[in-house]
Amino acid sequence: MGNSIKPHIDRAEKSGVCQLCGKGLSEFPPDLMKLTKNLRTLDLSDNNMTMLPKGIGQFTMLRSLLINNNRLAALPDEFATLSKLETVSLNNNRIASLPSSFGKLRSLRSISLCCNGIKRFPLELCSLKQIDVVDLSQNKLSCIPQEISALQAIELNINQNQISTVPEAIASCPRLKVLRMEENCLQLDSIPHKLLTDSQVSLLSVDGNLFEMKQLHDLDAYDKYMERYTATKKKFQ
Repeated sequence: MGNSIKPHIDRAEKSGVCQLCGKGLSEFPPDLMKLTKNLRTLDLSDNNMTMLPKGIGQFTMLRSLLINNNRLAALPDEFATLSKLETVSLNNNRIASLPSSFGKLRSLRSISLCCNGIKRFPLELCSLKQIDVVDLSQNKLSCIPQEISALQAIELNINQNQISTVPEAIASCPRLKVLRMEENCLQLDSIPHKLLTDSQVSLLSVDGNLFEMKQLHDLDAYDKYMERYTATKKKFQ
């Protein structure tokens, strides 16, 4: 393993970019620790890692981290010291929750946790001031907490979960424009009236739930939502 990744690490010393996808890695390569001061992008996708070392927090220049398709069950608390991290993608792992310190990632703009084992909405995400995109699709969420109103994201993807209740507080998300809730367990009355009439959401995707889309379209409140949808669509034409 060491010989096969050495050329990649040598190049990364100069470029600041290291891609170690599909290298059969069962652990975080110790040789990467020599790059803590200059690595900006690290891709460890398609390996067999089950954990990250505490030393991950020493990568002070890291801006993009991709560890998709591994076997990670958790993240160390030290993850939160990655102060420059802007993008993190951890799709298709075994993560059930985020460390409480996760909300300290002050530069994070995009997080993707698709296809994990998350049962409770990670409230740590509501502390991220710069976050734009949150993807929690294909997890095991059953409800959305009242604290969702503090979420700063522009786009929230919670498709393909088991969500049956959505609080009115979601309409108070200050920047939320795109809300994806397809293929959940929502009844028509689970869609908050205020979400349609008095929110920033201009793209609401709810196909594949426990009601017909025509029922949603027939609601008086739906006209207010369509005004926002149409205005946004015209803006980008």
